[in-house]
Amino acid sequence: MWWGLVRRLLIFLVSTAVASVVVFVLLTLVGDPARTALGTNATPEALAEMRHRMGLDRPVTTQFASWIGGMVHGDFGTSYVTHLPIGPQIGARLAVTMWLVAGGMAVALVVAIPMGTIAALKHRTWAGWLLSSLSQVGIAVPAFLAGILMVALVSVELGWLPSGGFVVPAEDPGGFLARMILPWLSLGLVQGAVLARYVRSAVLDEVGQDYLRTARAKGLTRWRATWRHGLRNAAIPVLTVIGVQLVTILIGAVVVERVFVIPGIGSYLVDSVARQDRLAVQGIVVTIVAISLAVSFVVDVAYTVIDPRLRRR
Repeated sequence: MWWGLVRRLLIFLVSTAVASVVVFVLLTLVGDPARTALGTNATPEALAEMRHRMGLDRPVTTQFASWIGGMVHGDFGTSYVTHLPIGPQIGARLAVTMWLVAGGMAVALVVAIPMGTIAALKHRTWAGWLLSSLSQVGIAVPAFLAGILMVALVSVELGWLPSGGFVVPAEDPGGFLARMILPWLSLGLVQGAVLARYVRSAVLDEVGQDYLRTARAKGLTRWRATWRHGLRNAAIPVLTVIGVQLVTILIGAVVVERVFVIPGIGSYLVDSVARQDRLAVQGIVVTIVAISLAVSFVVDVAYTVIDPRLRRR
């Protein structure tokens, strides 16, 4: 078991290092930060001086080593455009996005687990068909479109909730919840519809197993046997989908943050791309990639916790 965890950790570290190299190389080939900072009318002498100040006249390997060494110590560098430290901005924006991702994933799980389980146990009844149809409709609606429709109905027409913005939870818990309900629902309902299909399929695979028949023969009802024994086994294939959806929600938050004017990591990425702030874009993209790989690592570890056979193996 421990060697398996070490092996997965090594895969995570190597994958993160490779992703860092790829991101650095690709963004180095795109644009010139010195020309972006000085404008198109800059003289060759001014461009040469700016490149020297930015360290862009050094060998590419030296630039990469300096950049990756700084990130290891938490120093993402200083923005070429805003001249502000990038690390604190990424940290502050990422904290906002994590609230959005956590709430959206919580909504998805609350929707998907009961919806998928009922659809599996009632798959030959009208209730099962109805839930399956609703999940298909949810899959067809993009998160940003769901957000726009919710803003138009709930905020503009009914005036029940604010249409956007962000408030720090510690400063105003009520305002924070009021502003996050619609973004959470727009992300969570769409992802919950997708996840419900996988929950339904996983539960259907388990309900016909012999151990559930034995549990029912001992006096448990179909619902109690499924809840106590079936869902744990069904959770193993669903965990993979949950890991993928966490990454999907993180990436999808880029669009939802723009719809609801939330100052998260996605908005910071879009603004940095628009400003051609290469160093900021590098730090943001590597951070997102590292989080995505970390989610995969956690999912792999969760397999060994849920399934004793993997621990023995």
